[in-house]
Parts: sequence; structure tokens; C-alpha cells
Amino acid sequence: MIQFLFNQELRSEHALDPNVTVLDYLREHLGKPGTKEGCASGDCGACTVVVGELDIADDGSESIRYRSLNSCLTFVSSLHGKQLISVEGLKHQGKLHSVQQAMADCHGSQCGFCTPGFVMSLFALQKNIDAPDLHKAQEALAGNLCRCTGYRPILAAAEQACCQAQPDQFDNAQAQTIARLKAIAPTETGELNSGDKRCLVPLTVADLADLYGSHPEARLLAGGTDLALEVTQFHKTLPVMIYVGNVAELKRVEHFDDRIEIGAATPLTDCYEALTSEYPDFGELLHRFASLQIRNQGTLGGNIGNASPIGDSPPLLIALGAQIVLRKGDATRTLNLEDYFIDYRITARQESEFIEKIIVPRAPADWTFRAYKVSKRLDDDISAVCAAFNVKLENGVVSDARLAFGGMAAIPKRAHACEASLRGKPWNHAAVERACQALAEDFTPLSDFRASKEYRLLGAQNLLRKYFIELQTPHIETRVTAYV
Repeated sequence: MIQFLFNQELRSEHALDPNVTVLDYLREHLGKPGTKEGCASGDCGACTVVVGELDIADDGSESIRYRSLNSCLTFVSSLHGKQLISVEGLKHQGKLHSVQQAMADCHGSQCGFCTPGFVMSLFALQKNIDAPDLHKAQEALAGNLCRCTGYRPILAAAEQACCQAQPDQFDNAQAQTIARLKAIAPTETGELNSGDKRCLVPLTVADLADLYGSHPEARLLAGGTDLALEVTQFHKTLPVMIYVGNVAELKRVEHFDDRIEIGAATPLTDCYEALTSEYPDFGELLHRFASLQIRNQGTLGGNIGNASPIGDSPPLLIALGAQIVLRKGDATRTLNLEDYFIDYRITARQESEFIEKIIVPRAPADWTFRAYKVSKRLDDDISAVCAAFNVKLENGVVSDARLAFGGMAAIPKRAHACEASLRGKPWNHAAVERACQALAEDFTPLSDFRASKEYRLLGAQNLLRKYFIELQTPHIETRVTAYV
């Protein structure tokens, strides 16, 4: 059985098809049609809901952390022990919530189809900031598409909602909600079981290892932003899933003198907080990784584990010399991330083995790291080329280099020939031009609807030239740039 709060109503589910998404659960099981299906792929934001989780600070204080999510990509099993808030839960005692009133006052809605999703994104924004902030408003709304109103009145609604925020029913009931969340906090493995399909929800990494050993055919579910597409877009059925989002050890971020260890199920939003102070370019790229809804849900381990050649985090992690810890049963092994990827969607992971954590070295003073993403849109778009450069200079000479790319091969991959052409050479224009030519030895990219092979190779070469120019003139800030 799993338990969660729907607004303030306790829900318990056991004999439910674990392939049911939160979107379908709301509309078909609870009769709450305010949440809309636009794309069923996490691109439009019409299905946005907010999930509240108990957050305990280092000083022991308790609060609720609200995150906006795409309900079309969220399976019901991931709600275990949490609070689900839909648009129907905002109106209180016959009065619109302040974010709903702001949308009405600022004329932020026409056809209304996208409006519930915008309202829920604004609700999460209002809960997570203390003062109006245009950048944060744009970030919060970047995953919501409107096809008729335009965004100026919606941004005006965001300003009004944040400027005129008053305590609402969620604030007034916070102590009660915290108590209820603590009362339903999972204490043992949960399960959804419809007879022929099941989803298991372990609480510890040891339980996860045991369950995965007993069910090697199971699909591991973390954020689900990729896995859920098999259900929503390809209409497949997933007979057995193991949801890892309630395993506390997999969501832990630990800082050491020489490294940062990030649990594989850590949401990308939390990875940003861990990595941006160490590697600003990594943080900037995570801002462009996808919408806030996706970053709140997707995980660093999932982005690695699905082994996509266009995943944005692996090239950066490879350039940084990151490692992963793989676990099977009680045994663990540490692997250089670049050795994890073997061929298209083929990895070094063994049966019943899973990624437990990612180890990222702390930034050394004598290396210079930059990351770049080439995509058709600045926000919420898949890379045509993703490049990460990490070079060590000593007295103007390249003593070492780690250069990695996504979108250039069947796997995220280092540019070994390019690196070799740089090592031991003066860091000058001639050396960079030779290194650019060496990239043609490292990669034979494919053409697809995102870019031609010629565009990809030239783009990769130009990004190396860009990196060189930035290091020569560090006052130029043109990093993590999109090219149309």
C-alpha cells in the first residue's frame, strides 16, 4: 500500500495499476479534470501540479518544500508519503487563491487550456521566493507554453502574485500538514499491485539491492521523465517497477575536501545547489537542461543511467573526471564515468546492478572548466552538441586536457586525439587550430533533424575556439550559449 495527501485528503492505494500517471489518476480516478493533458511528454506544462514534501533543516526546524512537476510524467507510486496539490485545491471558501486572482486581474488567460498549469507554476513560485524576481519568474514559467495570450500578462500576474502574497490555507494549515506527513511517513517497503503489474517502493539502499536482485527484470524508476514516455508516448506496459525516490541514501549530497558525492536519485534542482558554487558553468547548463518541472523531477543518476548520447550531464562529468559507484547486492565497485558508456544505450552495468552515487572531484585551482550547449532554443531544448572543456595550463603550456562531447557519437565521449594534440603545446591560436582539425579524427557525427553532421563538427570546433578566446579574455561572458 502507498499513502499520500491529496490536498488535505488522505489517500491510500494498493490495487492500482502502477502505470497510471498522476495526470490520469486525477482526471479518471478522482474526477478532477482541472489538470490538462497537452503533450503527454513534459514539454507544455499544461499538466503541472505541485508536490509537497517534509523538509527538515540542519537546525531541526520543519517545513514543507513545494515543487512543481509534470503530472503526465509522474507515476502515482512516487507520491508515497507526500502531498499532491492540484488546481482544484487552491480555491478556498469560495475565494480564488491569490495566484488565480492575479491571472484574472492581469488578463493572463484566453482559451484557458494552459491556465491551470501556469497557476500551479505560479503557486510553487510564490511558495519558494520571498520577493519578486523577474529571472526566477521566467525560470518558473519556462516549462509552460501559452499559444494565445502571450507571456507579458502572465509575467505581470507573477509579479502581482509575489508582491501581494498573503498567508493562504496551506500556510495556515502547515503545522497540521507537517504532522499528517509525519504520520504517513513510510516505515517499510510500499507497493502498488494490480495483479499483473506491480511497483515496489523501498526505503533503504540495502532493500533496493535485495529487491533488484530478486527482480532483475524490473525497471528502476527515479524521476521518470524518460521512463514514463514509454507509457505515455509508446503505449507500452511496464510490468515491474522499483521506485527509488524514497531511498534517503540515494538523495544525499555530501561534501568532502577532495570531492562531492551525489546520490543517484538526487533531483537535478538539488544538484544545481551542490555543483554551481564549485563549477559555475555546470550550474548554468543545468538551468538550460530542461524546464523547472523536469529539473525538480529528473535525477542525475537517471540522466547517466539511460545512456542517451545527447544527455547533457555526462559530457560535463566526464570532462571533470567523475566516477560512479555501482552496487549489486552488498558489493560495490567504482568506475570512471567515461568507462560506463560502451555503445548506443549499452553500458557496463551488470544485471541487478544500479548506480548508487556519483563522485565529482572538487575544482582544482590549476584547471579551467567551461561547458557549452548548442540547441535551437535557449531554454528547454535538447542539445545538438554539448561540449565540456577542462584544461590545465602551466606557464602557458597545456600540461593536461579533458575534452568531452555529447551529440557527436553514439555515446558521450572524450576527444582523445584532440586532447593529445594539445598536451605539451603552447596554449595559442595555432595549437587550438590543430586541435580543431583533430576533432575530425575523434568523431564522425550523424545527421538528424537537430543538425547535420557538418554542422555538428563545425559547431564542436567553434566551441573549442570559443573556449580559447574566453580564456584569453576572461571578461567576455558568452558561456553556455545557444546557436540557432
